[in-house]
Amino acid sequence: MRGYIDCHCHISAGDFDKDIDEVVENSKKAGLLALVAVAEHSGDFEKIIGLSKRFPGFVFPCLGVHPVQEISPEPQRGASLQDLDAALPIIEKYKDHLVAIGEVGLDFTPRYVKGESDKESQKQVLIRQAQIAKELDLPLNVHSRSAGRPTIHLLREQGVRKALLHAFDGKPSVAMEGVKAGYFFSIPPSIIRSDQKQKLVKQLPLENICLETDSPALGPEKQVRNEPKNICVSAEYISKIKGVSLEEVIEVTTQNALRLFPKIKSSIRP
Repeated sequence: MRGYIDCHCHISAGDFDKDIDEVVENSKKAGLLALVAVAEHSGDFEKIIGLSKRFPGFVFPCLGVHPVQEISPEPQRGASLQDLDAALPIIEKYKDHLVAIGEVGLDFTPRYVKGESDKESQKQVLIRQAQIAKELDLPLNVHSRSAGRPTIHLLREQGVRKALLHAFDGKPSVAMEGVKAGYFFSIPPSIIRSDQKQKLVKQLPLENICLETDSPALGPEKQVRNEPKNICVSAEYISKIKGVSLEEVIEVTTQNALRLFPKIKSSIRP
């Protein structure tokens, strides 16, 4: 099965409302086999499920509560258990359709975290979602901005065995703790302009690397809408850093993705 899997993208973002059919068509032409669509809050959930039904065997849904909540017109803030309470009935309703719980995690960026109680609140939301993922036998699709070490430690404490750490921004030495736990790390096209991501890829074994775009964010160019078709930028750059062929990067990262998200394997329509 030759082709790419975008393991983390926000295809439900408003940025794609006007040309979603074209975006999906262009991603297929670029060699994508599947898109893993992640949620940020319960308001996204029905839209993501709708897209997975509109593009069956290609868009695969994840539902979860992101550590940073932005429900307009309110300012951004850290997630609370109330946010999760609103999400739980919808997760329950669609649990058989999901390939992962996500996007979940911790975000200790100072503007969202004023003190220890804010960190604790985010941790409680993550712990509860880790439990749900275990109950449903699903992997976690994880965000860990400015919180690499605490996120990996918490996942390990909770006995999480299947996790994807997306766009990991920590040190390679911290990422290696995740590798020891059997976790995967997905690399976005912004690697071409990020020393940190390049150092990370140098250290990570290819057997623990997946591809993502995080569309519409983290594209090859700053402030330009990213699309799933740019997945090839990640793969080409990884092949350059690792000194292996592009074919090998595609093959190994796709096999990694199918190991992590086994439900995709039986549903892909090549």
